[in-house]
Amino acid sequence: MCRLFGFRSATSERVHDALVTERNSLRRQSLEHPDGWGIASWGESGLPEVARGLGAAHLDPEFERISSAVQARTVLAHLRLASVGSIRLDNAHPFVFQRWAFAHNGTLHAFSRHRAAIEALIAPRFAALMRGDTDSERCFTLFLTRLTEVADVDGRPSLEAVQWALAPPQAGNFLVTDGELLAATRRDRTLFFAAESAEGVPIVERPRSGTTVHALEIASEELQGPDVWHAVPQDGVIGIDRDLRFVETSVEALVKRHAGTLARTG
Repeated sequence: MCRLFGFRSATSERVHDALVTERNSLRRQSLEHPDGWGIASWGESGLPEVARGLGAAHLDPEFERISSAVQARTVLAHLRLASVGSIRLDNAHPFVFQRWAFAHNGTLHAFSRHRAAIEALIAPRFAALMRGDTDSERCFTLFLTRLTEVADVDGRPSLEAVQWALAPPQAGNFLVTDGELLAATRRDRTLFFAAESAEGVPIVERPRSGTTVHALEIASEELQGPDVWHAVPQDGVIGIDRDLRFVETSVEALVKRHAGTLARTG
């Protein structure tokens, strides 16, 4: 499968430790996930700056160079272990549209059999973006399509709208950000998060949903030991909103809330 990493902070920070030097950094994880890497970060322009490579991160000096240079409030990174689609840049995560970046860990069940049906659900505006042949890119464009049902994808949607659009029950974990909010879902793959109350000050106890935090990290694996990392449960949905409030919910809860909303407005 693949490995995900997401970071959102109140201040611009370096992520070199998480990507390269931690005991279980992404560089270390690339020993088992060698089919490419990608890093997106958000600067003053509000648009993601993206670097990708097709080799194993631990063998690619460009991965370490980029990891050392990145300093940002928001970062999304991905390691690929190819399952659907060949190893080429068009299939490399993260996938990007305007301010949005998306990464996936997992494989849609019987994708080749259901590909046409999945693509039929994608709005033409977003279908035109697709360049590769992965299930992951279809998941991204389907997310964008769903988001337009409840929010303006070109505007500043709420975290709940983004979480709902991200949350249909599929195989694997999804991670998405527009540089201001960050959201992730978990199904059938491990997913963890860690939070800080101030720079360098971890929140040891699991924060309650609604807690304002200084920073949030989301990762497929614990990066530097178990003391500050919390497991996301099956079908769990987590994120941080534009005001740096941590939010934890579930696919079931989101579907129930939005079923009522869509029924009243539809």
